[in-house]
Amino acid sequence: MTNEELIKLEKFEAHVHLLMERYQQLKAEYLELEARFTQREQEIATLKEQCADSQRQYENLKLAKIISINDTELESAKKRLAKLVRDVDKCIALLNT
Repeated sequence: MTNEELIKLEKFEAHVHLLMERYQQLKAEYLELEARFTQREQEIATLKEQCADSQRQYENLKLAKIISINDTELESAKKRLAKLVRDVDKCIALLNT
C-alpha cells in the first residue's frame, strides 16, 4: 500500500469510528427518550383515571345534592299537606254543626 492509501484508510477508519460512537450516543439517547415516553404514557393513564374518578365523584355529589333537596322539599310538602288536611277537617267539622 502506498502512503496515500494508508492515509485514506486511516481517515476512513477514523470516520467509521466516529460514526460508531455517534451511533452509540444516538442509541443511548433513543433508549432514554423511549423510557421517558413510556413514563409519560403511564402518567397520562394515571391522570385520565384520576379525571374519570373526579368526574364520577362530581356526578355523585350532584345526585346527592338533588336527593337532599328533594328530601327537604318532601318534608315541606308533607307539612303543607298535613296543614291542608287539618283545614279540611275543620271545614267538615264546621259543616256538621
